[in-house]
Amino acid sequence: MANVKTLTALAKAGQLAGKRVFIRADLNVPFDEAGNIAEDTRIRASVPGIRLALDAGAAVLVTSHLGRPKEGALTDADTLAPVAERLGQLLGAPVALRRDWVEHPVPVEPGSVVLLENCRGNVGEKKNDETLARKLAAQCDVYVNDAFGTAHRAEATTHGMARFAPVACAGPLLEAELEALGRALQQPKRPLVAIVGGSKVSTKLSILQSLAEKVDQLVVGGGIANTFLLAAGKPIGKSLAEPEQVEQARAVIDIMKQRGAAVPIPVDVVCAKSFGADAQASIKPVDEVAQDDMILDIGPQSAAQLAAILEQAGTIVWNGPVGVFEFDQFAQGTETVARAIAASPAFSIAGGGDTLAAIAKYGIGGQVGYISTGGGAFLEFLEGKTLPAVEILAQRAEQ
Repeated sequence: MANVKTLTALAKAGQLAGKRVFIRADLNVPFDEAGNIAEDTRIRASVPGIRLALDAGAAVLVTSHLGRPKEGALTDADTLAPVAERLGQLLGAPVALRRDWVEHPVPVEPGSVVLLENCRGNVGEKKNDETLARKLAAQCDVYVNDAFGTAHRAEATTHGMARFAPVACAGPLLEAELEALGRALQQPKRPLVAIVGGSKVSTKLSILQSLAEKVDQLVVGGGIANTFLLAAGKPIGKSLAEPEQVEQARAVIDIMKQRGAAVPIPVDVVCAKSFGADAQASIKPVDEVAQDDMILDIGPQSAAQLAAILEQAGTIVWNGPVGVFEFDQFAQGTETVARAIAASPAFSIAGGGDTLAAIAKYGIGGQVGYISTGGGAFLEFLEGKTLPAVEILAQRAEQ
């Protein structure tokens, strides 16, 4: 893990009592059509850090982004009000929500918490404006980043505040993420198996190339697998794929081969003539895919092969389903992979929105070694990129 100060250590040392502690959390949760919170994992994940500061006698200020509001023009759709209500339920005490908190420090008593309205509404947030960052940093004694999901972005509340606050540290969620990811990638128990699903190779190409240098087995799923099937000379009918990325897919296969590692290519697939909840599924050997077929999942033989690989793994990194698991007739591949990960003795780490949805669907959360709250940050860490929000905490720890 990067060498950073932690909120846990400051609390243990008694350095938070009476202090104004500003926590940048990730409370960016999805809402249903009725405007209710659809899934509250991120809010629940933020509670230990907030509670840690409260129990240490701090006066706690919390903020987060929600959606993509226009700076300087927050609408009712951008408000954190439902988040404040849910946070209050989880903490067992009402959580006040304050707007217009940039120019004037919000009053807050030790032992209580105030939620500050959507930070993306502040002019200059996205551009990491120094004037804004200095104003915000001046409002606290201790700045805490507990938002791994935004650690790959340098914004005023994720990076700028950490530069200028008197003390800058990582919250327990960020600390746990860095430890788990470091364990999975820096000193993994082998074999190291990575599963990367998704619709497009192009969006995950650099990750695939980076992982190809590190892992013992690189499993590709979804539309990405279709492009790899093309690269292997297999028919894919009218399946979602990126023919222009075939050479890049071959390059990934070659990197793995040179290392004596492999990219397992599906031997059977689940096809349909159309895409939808009512589409008729048929299982075929991969060589028998017709011109009007769409590949929407891996077949049972391929799924069994992946399960066998996962059974032997020492470490598993999972990002993305291997089929259109939202539709039950195309969900068997992802379910088999999910249950194999759950049953494997390997240390497993999973991240990304679709991956979390699959984990929830199959009820295996308790059997995955670590579930990352980050999407883009998770992928950039896998790729070996430096996360700006973590880098600045490491720099401050050395001062």
